[in-house]
Amino acid sequence: MVVLQDPASFVTRTEMRKAAFNNGFRIERGDVDGWAAYASTTAQGQIFLAGAGNSGPWYLALDRPGVIAELGVPQRDFSGPGLARYAFSTLAELYSTLAEVYRLGDSLPDAPLQQFETAVKGLSGATEAERLVIQRVGQDIFRRSLLRYWRDRCPLTGISEPALLRASHIVPWALCESDAQRLDVHNGLLLSALWDAAFDAGLVSFRDDGSALFSPSLGEEARLALRAKASAQLVGLTSNHFENLAWHRARHGFA
Repeated sequence: MVVLQDPASFVTRTEMRKAAFNNGFRIERGDVDGWAAYASTTAQGQIFLAGAGNSGPWYLALDRPGVIAELGVPQRDFSGPGLARYAFSTLAELYSTLAEVYRLGDSLPDAPLQQFETAVKGLSGATEAERLVIQRVGQDIFRRSLLRYWRDRCPLTGISEPALLRASHIVPWALCESDAQRLDVHNGLLLSALWDAAFDAGLVSFRDDGSALFSPSLGEEARLALRAKASAQLVGLTSNHFENLAWHRARHGFA
């Protein structure tokens, strides 16, 4: 059973507010049954914080299903707001988890889509110039979202230099059925430049387990550069990527 500290406790409330603000949740939404609610201008969903005393433990509740699904933190079975609840013995653990909550809330659907719709409001796309502006804005938002989602690192090679990273659409921008699909981070991979070029050309693809597939037409020099004989493994895929990857494999003739 969770025993919450008196909501009026100055130290407890100050620590919760600092944890929320330092991790991007700077909109105070008041109290919900003794929990302090916060939101963000960019990350989707609310967070709810509570403490059992000035030195913890600390409690977190979330209401965003996508974030909960990909957070990877064990849930705790006690009552409270939101759809899932968590407990932490230290503030450091709470801070670390809140950073992940913000990362996911700012990159998972529909956060990038809402950013895009706000940015292109008033642009009809009636002219070629406007269509190019809309596409450039969307691709910039998509790249920022992928960088955050994949933690600024290629999940295949580990390369983290921004100039060498590409925001790779699985289903290309022009072939997407909607802006939601174009801006969906599950329709993208953050790949190093050489892998991006090979993936975009259909010379490589990936199974759902992240293992790489190589086209028979891929030259030996390219195979060596991609280290095709090594165990290339794309880490961090979720079930939300699978439909798009299946489309890519089918389009480029991979079994």
